[in-house]
Amino acid sequence: MKNTLHEVIKIRRLTGQCFALRVERGDLTFLPGQHLNVGLPDDGQQREYSVYSSVHDDFLDILVQTISGGHVSPRLSQVAVGDPVLVSGPHGRFTLDPNAIGTTRFVLIATGTGIAPFHCFSQSYPALNCQILHGVRQPDQCYDKSDYPGHGYTACLSQSPDGDFQGRVTDYLKTHPMDVHAHYYLCGNADMIYEVFAILTAQHVPRHHICTEVYF
Repeated sequence: MKNTLHEVIKIRRLTGQCFALRVERGDLTFLPGQHLNVGLPDDGQQREYSVYSSVHDDFLDILVQTISGGHVSPRLSQVAVGDPVLVSGPHGRFTLDPNAIGTTRFVLIATGTGIAPFHCFSQSYPALNCQILHGVRQPDQCYDKSDYPGHGYTACLSQSPDGDFQGRVTDYLKTHPMDVHAHYYLCGNADMIYEVFAILTAQHVPRHHICTEVYF
């Protein structure tokens, strides 16, 4: 996939370290759940970011967590409306089978900005039968929680009692037996994914019902 320039059209601060970056979509097409490689035009480095916006939108949103000591995210945090960013893609197979959307229940499990592809799923497929489990520390990290009506969003807060469940997503799964017939999508840090995979398989969820996307 070739690199193309996309103009920044909106920057929305979500927390002190996380923001939603919106750029022109142009003629770029993608499947919900795919990611883009994004960077600055004067730099040879890019990072992977799942598309956050709907496949029906005429723009592209990504969630960016500014990483201290990182190379790309601190530079993206300095861009302004009207600046160009370099985009290639889409990439990846962390996608849903459209034929299964009306017949299958999905459980979408994320930590932090790993919620991005699930936001895209929910906005792209309004009829999606799913439960979303989002593990974060504080309520302000429940990015755009109001965008999930009817999609069973559960905020699992590890450092606050003000969510839907106090504890990590792994704690939730240990105390809430899961449907062995559902299909599970896991997106977030590697430790969470390994632990959730072990919990689900111990609850007899078939391995082929579990799909993962690791955010480092």
